[in-house]
Amino acid sequence: MPTIIHTPLSAEYFFKEGCHILELSNSAADEAVSIARARVELGQTTRWHRLHGTTERYVILQGTGSVDIGELPPQRVVAGDVVVIPPLCRQRITNSGDTQLIFLAICSPRFKPENYEEIA
Repeated sequence: MPTIIHTPLSAEYFFKEGCHILELSNSAADEAVSIARARVELGQTTRWHRLHGTTERYVILQGTGSVDIGELPPQRVVAGDVVVIPPLCRQRITNSGDTQLIFLAICSPRFKPENYEEIA
């Protein structure tokens, strides 16, 4: 069934990972995928973490960052870049620019808090 989801900006919250999250689409009615807007403040780095049973994609919308995924060396990311993170792959992202770092976090299947694991 066609659906339009309206999400007010006031629904943004700070997640323990170290960034601000605005859940755009994350519902049991659509188990296949979730979409969230993530915002990392200037100079901040999210915590090392991984997702169980979930592939995540970062679609960089604004700003400049440095992403660490798996055992790859840090990679610079800018608007238009897509980062694909397989399940159980350690990850974090740093805002290395001079504006807010904003990206979409698209998860399949959809993100569930119990699939999030903080790691050292």
